[in-house]
Amino acid sequence: MLDKTDDLSVAVESWLAQFEDALAKPGDGSLKTLFHPDSYWRDVLALSWTLQTINGRDAILEALKAQAPPAAPSGFAIDPDRAAPRRVTRAGTSSIEAIFRFETALGRGDGILRLIPDTADGNRLKAWTLLTALEELKGFEEQLGVARPRGSAYSRDFRGPNWLDLRKASADYADRDPTVLVIGGGQSGLCIAARLKQLQVDTLIVDREERIGDNWRKRYHALTLHNQVQVNHLPYMLFPPNWPTYIPKDKLANWFESYVDGMELNFWTGTEFEGGSYDETEGRWTVTLRRADGSQRTMHPRHVVLATGVSGIPSLPDIPSLKNFEGMVIHSSQYTDGEEWKGKKALVIGTGNSGHDIAQDLHSSGAEVTMVQRSSTLVVSIEPSAQLVYTPYNEGTLEDNDLLATSMPLALARKSHALTCDKSRELDTDLLAGLERVGFKLDFGEDNTGWQFKYLTRGGGYYFNVGCSDLLIKGAIKLEQFADIDSFVAEGAKTKGGKTIAADLIVLATGYKRQEELVRKLFGEAVEQRVGTIWGFGDEQELRNMYVRTGQPGLWLIAGGLAQCRIGSKQLALQIKAIEEGLLPR
Repeated sequence: MLDKTDDLSVAVESWLAQFEDALAKPGDGSLKTLFHPDSYWRDVLALSWTLQTINGRDAILEALKAQAPPAAPSGFAIDPDRAAPRRVTRAGTSSIEAIFRFETALGRGDGILRLIPDTADGNRLKAWTLLTALEELKGFEEQLGVARPRGSAYSRDFRGPNWLDLRKASADYADRDPTVLVIGGGQSGLCIAARLKQLQVDTLIVDREERIGDNWRKRYHALTLHNQVQVNHLPYMLFPPNWPTYIPKDKLANWFESYVDGMELNFWTGTEFEGGSYDETEGRWTVTLRRADGSQRTMHPRHVVLATGVSGIPSLPDIPSLKNFEGMVIHSSQYTDGEEWKGKKALVIGTGNSGHDIAQDLHSSGAEVTMVQRSSTLVVSIEPSAQLVYTPYNEGTLEDNDLLATSMPLALARKSHALTCDKSRELDTDLLAGLERVGFKLDFGEDNTGWQFKYLTRGGGYYFNVGCSDLLIKGAIKLEQFADIDSFVAEGAKTKGGKTIAADLIVLATGYKRQEELVRKLFGEAVEQRVGTIWGFGDEQELRNMYVRTGQPGLWLIAGGLAQCRIGSKQLALQIKAIEEGLLPR
């Protein structure tokens, strides 16, 4: 058994050596001595070929006994190229944390081990959390750095096609179908296409917008990202070091264009995905695409990745009396700029990020604005409170920080976010008190877990304050509760107290429908039922149907912020590559 030691590396090396030996002899009981009774194992493809989180020593031992023999993990050692073992506090618990590397029969992986003393066993150090994550497949490594392609196909053949000729031919798909069709060219689509490109899987992105980046470019005028630049890099091409902390939407949109060019991604703009059906026998899709010129193209990819994000189909609430309003009614996704509403009156229904930002933009443009709150909303200041969850990204390498983010099992992540939420509430005491004084209804997420878990469970319901809350507190933007509105009339909204709130514009900042509805629209009800619930956490303590096989063969989903897509795209791409190479069944 592992003895206490003040040498962190010795403690970690000893545990890893004993763990590897115990995996080779799963029946002799030595595995049990290595795990704390209240321990967690998260496996990302390495042993299970899925994303799984397992709680409790006995459950972990059973899973390891079943999954380790076919995976044949070995070579566990501290990774000398990553952060050295250190003492840290995660989710309120002090531990020794170390990054290690290992191999399996099919690939190479990285992991994170956290050791804590077991008071019931003489304070011997045992695993509190263990992450095992597949990083690459043997024989199919990415061609990066010294392994980069030499360009011999065109660089010395003066009679043959040059680089541009080959790029055009690749993107045209005149005589072939892609292996993977990605629907949606935002960050989700770019991340998975870039990962697959490096694994030499033929991939085409299609997007309905006219220009790459328009999914950001066409959003409201004042928009900037609400989290900081160091969190938001795309795979392989990091943002330049002189970029602003908060990236403006148009700057990001232009970067998307540069990224597609730099990463040599095949991308069809102005292309609508009209639907598809799957042939179980052939293991292929038949999909129909409508090009910008009105022509149709039928393709037969083996995989379809739905990368439209959690903001797909606008959610329009059923408000029967809204038809009485004689002004303009738009969804927040249609809002672009407040200048045309200068001197006019606007109602913004909804108090998430979009609702607040649009209300502030209209106010700044000279409109008289009233926000209408439908349900309680979580509010945090943009700095420092909203950024507390990203504190690890302020130091160390992006690769280490992504691995750390991956390593936290759901139960501990919830605890960590609850502690962070407590800290943000303390920092925002005056702001929150001011909002309550004007009647703004606040919440702090399920079990006080804060804004990020609101995003992960429902895709919204929070606001990062960049000034709109202050305008509400001062009364510069008025506030009404939707429950107090009796009906909408020609002039605006009439309250139950008989007051009429005049309006020329109503903006429905009411969010988006669940992704299940988009699956049904594109692929039919049978596929929707096979896939089941999307987003949020299921019994497996993982995001449901994200980055892994769904119940529909050949259909994959990816969504989330830039950091989530950067991490999840690696996991998704490795699975598709393994299937294409026959390492996994279709």
